[in-house]
Amino acid sequence: MTTKIKGTPTSATMGQDKTTQPPRFYVIMHNDDYTTMEFVIELLEKVFRKTPHDAAHLMLTIHTEGQATCGCYPHEVAETKITQAHRYAKESGYPLRCSLDRA
Repeated sequence: MTTKIKGTPTSATMGQDKTTQPPRFYVIMHNDDYTTMEFVIELLEKVFRKTPHDAAHLMLTIHTEGQATCGCYPHEVAETKITQAHRYAKESGYPLRCSLDRA
């Protein structure tokens, strides 16, 4: 006779994830003709916590491609990042815009 220990996974439940991950969203920064490259790098470091190297690389992608993905976050975090970026840009006198797209 086998003894079943309470809480031990069975073959039927092994491999099943009981928690559902929240949907994730890409934060996309868009190029414009007024925001300086230096400011974009500063914003990427400050709001998105990018390294100086990664921020410079993203800035060049935004400049040459017209946009770049700054990160992938749960919806509330993505919205907060966009709000912070827009507020910081507005306070600094730049029209920089970000958007989000479902991952």
